[in-house]
Amino acid sequence: MADTTSPPDFRTIAVTCDGRRGTLTLNRPDRLNALSNELMAEVADAAAWFDHQSDLRVVVVRGEGRAFSAGFDLTVFGDDGPSPAGGRVPSDTGRLMADSLERTSPVLIAAMHGHVVGGGLVIGAACDLRIATDDVSFSIPEVDLGIPLAWGGIPRLVREIGPALTKELVMTCRPFSAAEAMAAGFLNRVVPADELDATVEELAEAVASRPRGAVLATKRHVNAVTDQMVGTGRSWSDADGLTAALRDPEGRASRESYMERLRAKKRN
Repeated sequence: MADTTSPPDFRTIAVTCDGRRGTLTLNRPDRLNALSNELMAEVADAAAWFDHQSDLRVVVVRGEGRAFSAGFDLTVFGDDGPSPAGGRVPSDTGRLMADSLERTSPVLIAAMHGHVVGGGLVIGAACDLRIATDDVSFSIPEVDLGIPLAWGGIPRLVREIGPALTKELVMTCRPFSAAEAMAAGFLNRVVPADELDATVEELAEAVASRPRGAVLATKRHVNAVTDQMVGTGRSWSDADGLTAALRDPEGRASRESYMERLRAKKRN
């Protein structure tokens, strides 16, 4: 029988589980689901909770409102408080979040719409299957912000789309479309916005209706193979690179320029 224990109370995400299937919704719509330290720690806690649901096979990961996720919450740059997820430094919270998603037993399906930016892309890469709307906008602006892509984002992107395209997209920060992401092998499906929910529902049910043991063993087997190819184990040091970049004068100037461009865009 499924564990019917209610999920913990969360402030920045919403979690459901009805036995075979569950949902994890990033729930900061007023901030386009920007990834604060609190939100990332709650995602890690939710992933651990899913592991204790004895009949759970599939979890759909989505964002509330107009975007899947606008990425790292820029308002917490320089936050020196402790990591709420138990990391060595605050910058480590994103890695712990992504690792927790990837390690959790059920199959994760990312349902992506609107903007999928930086750390939001890392969340998608930590999921097993990905469906996006045809008007979704992907981008990785970290270098423009004077920081490296952290949280295990580099090895996960290399694993999903290859080293050459990873280098290009991360170093140039250029936006890319669902069509390009699909061609690169990052997505399983691209659908019109009004078909996203139905397509995700169909895929989730197709997985959930199969024998649980065989489905979860397949996930573990594929992950074991890809981990030997491009492992994320070295990502424990990502936080050190991110922390150093936050203190770099050239990076700080680039970040201030980026933020000013955002403010100008909003004024116009």
